[in-house]
Amino acid sequence: MINKKSITICMMIGFLFSPITMADDNRGLEIAKHRKAKDKGWGDSVSSMEMVLKNSQGEQSTRVLRMSALEVDNDGDKGITIFDQPLDVKGTALLSHSHAIEPDDQWLYLPALKRVKRISSRNKSGPFMGSEFAYEDLNSFEIEKFTFKYIKDELIDGESTFVVEQIPLDKNSGYTRQIAWIEKKRYIPLKVEFYDRKDSLLKTLTFSGYKQYDGKFWRALSMNMVNHQTAKSTLLKTNKLAFNIGLTDSDFNQNILKRVR
Repeated sequence: MINKKSITICMMIGFLFSPITMADDNRGLEIAKHRKAKDKGWGDSVSSMEMVLKNSQGEQSTRVLRMSALEVDNDGDKGITIFDQPLDVKGTALLSHSHAIEPDDQWLYLPALKRVKRISSRNKSGPFMGSEFAYEDLNSFEIEKFTFKYIKDELIDGESTFVVEQIPLDKNSGYTRQIAWIEKKRYIPLKVEFYDRKDSLLKTLTFSGYKQYDGKFWRALSMNMVNHQTAKSTLLKTNKLAFNIGLTDSDFNQNILKRVR
């Protein structure tokens, strides 16, 4: 027979923990919404970048690439990445159409084969061009793709941040969860940890060298992805970045891939 004391204890436990969990979920979502809202209205952009790949022995190789992006209202953004150097990857291009709710669309153009290959949803967790970035890492941040939970506040290099857990809703994601450190002042990510399907820490992405554009938008000029399980890393460095170039939807269709120069 259950006594009144046991019932009272159970009620107290439920009262103490359920509202806190709900509040943390709501707060995590609000932080994500504010982060997204602070980065609206940039229109389009073009950048020149370097990708530095480092293996477990510390040996490095460098690739030169260009990236263009287009902001899309009421959906995910569009982007195209084109490799210019070295010769073995020159002309390779990735076209991405991110979506808020539906699975993202991605196509890879391989100049050696002279054909466009569609990246299936099941392969989005695979490495992009041998780097430590997965295909799914290259799509725009969309709130609808995750559930969020506020974990705590924490200082990183003297900066006050929100620590938020992001759980992907896509069953084909290579991650069970992500932990993001969002700077409170500007609502920009400083670090993201990625956990694999076994819920083991797989990678950490750190953002640095932030620069403000048009008096509003912040972009990290350095993004370093470290794979803790293989001891490999990939650094993306932005050398030039410009906004409002005048890009349109026609600059991001599949036909453009075969005309890449």
